[in-house]
Amino acid sequence: MTDVHNKITRSYNMSMVKGKNTKPEIIVRKYLHSNGYRYRLHDVKLPGKPDIVLPKYKTVIFVNGCFWHGHENCKYFVNPKTRTDWWLNKINDTRKRDEHKTEALLNLGWKVYVIWDCQLKAEKRDFVFDELIVLLRKN
Repeated sequence: MTDVHNKITRSYNMSMVKGKNTKPEIIVRKYLHSNGYRYRLHDVKLPGKPDIVLPKYKTVIFVNGCFWHGHENCKYFVNPKTRTDWWLNKINDTRKRDEHKTEALLNLGWKVYVIWDCQLKAEKRDFVFDELIVLLRKN
């Protein structure tokens, strides 16, 4: 199967995909800030440069895109129809990196919380944020 875009258009589309300050990240950050939680962003001193770091609670938050991180059993993660093997290898490598950075953070005594893009949809968001607050208050 061939791509529906030419090479230049596809390259441009992919270059527009952001790795930092995504809409899902901003939703989480606004929620935390409005509830009095202060945080750091993308701390390069920690394994995996977590999206959000709450030093006071020794907790990090990763906000993962369902497609890019291969969220299993999620309707937003579908196997690509073009270059399937290449994409699946890329996604599996991302999953392995996620496992390694989580393990490294846990070994350093950090709590790791992952929020998936699909969990920030309006109907699920409140539950996820309530769960996050419970985790933070356990400290």
